[in-house]
Amino acid sequence: MVYGQPALAIPFPKVHIKTIIREIEGPVILNCFFHRGLLSNAPKRLTGLLSVIGQIVYEFDEPLLGFRIDIESTIPPERGMGSSAAVAIASIRALYNYFNRRLDGKKLNRWADVSERIIHGNPSGIDIGIIMGEHPLYYIKGKPITPFILKLDAHLVVADTGEMGQTQVAVASVRELLESNPQKGNTLIKQLGDLANRSMDYIEAKEIKGLGECMTKAHILLGELGVSNNSLDNLVSIALDNGALGAKLTGGGRGGSMIALAMNREQADRISDALIIGGAKNTWILDMGADL
Repeated sequence: MVYGQPALAIPFPKVHIKTIIREIEGPVILNCFFHRGLLSNAPKRLTGLLSVIGQIVYEFDEPLLGFRIDIESTIPPERGMGSSAAVAIASIRALYNYFNRRLDGKKLNRWADVSERIIHGNPSGIDIGIIMGEHPLYYIKGKPITPFILKLDAHLVVADTGEMGQTQVAVASVRELLESNPQKGNTLIKQLGDLANRSMDYIEAKEIKGLGECMTKAHILLGELGVSNNSLDNLVSIALDNGALGAKLTGGGRGGSMIALAMNREQADRISDALIIGGAKNTWILDMGADL
């Protein structure tokens, strides 16, 4: 969350990413979701990754030549699942391994931040933190990120709308509301922060019903801020109609993904099936007592 309010983030082990670097002759080749071919011909949307690759190789005093980078990922890009940070972190680790250099957490964080700043402008840092640490995190921008334990007798359904998120559009919508009606905008943002803190309390108390209610209330507030869209609202409604304890968008909004909280696996399967029928491009189910 922005504007000094807290956010909760959890790792998502149902998806993975792997970067492999092999020696070849000739110019550097990059094979990934958005591009297959010469690194020098990669599209503008990969500027963050390209910058990190170039800067690392330069710092190593090595030629940008003679290797191929293959990035294999099951994380759908630009869906609010931290794909850009995951790609950067996997690629940084692969480069250090390929060139036989020592990589510590401080260096990894620094390089990943280079990529995220190019992509997002002023990133929160929570994507990097969650991917590096692989633990649930409580976060307020400008303050230390705090890990917490998340073990609940519940399941989380994640659904992909099939639409790439439009974070910049969502942020612009919030900014416009704050400028045109600062009282309303600030009230909505404060209410979201309160819900995040209440959700933390429910997690610690293992009260999944209260957690679900907070999720749904948060989605309604995000809609009022202009962060949601019809696809997200539709999937949230479908999840709730099929017994979800709560549901909300996740990530930057205006597309991307949503999440729904279910009491058990049977209910999660029912919600997942309904979401697919209702238009979701893919779903994943996370056991919150075993997978985290």
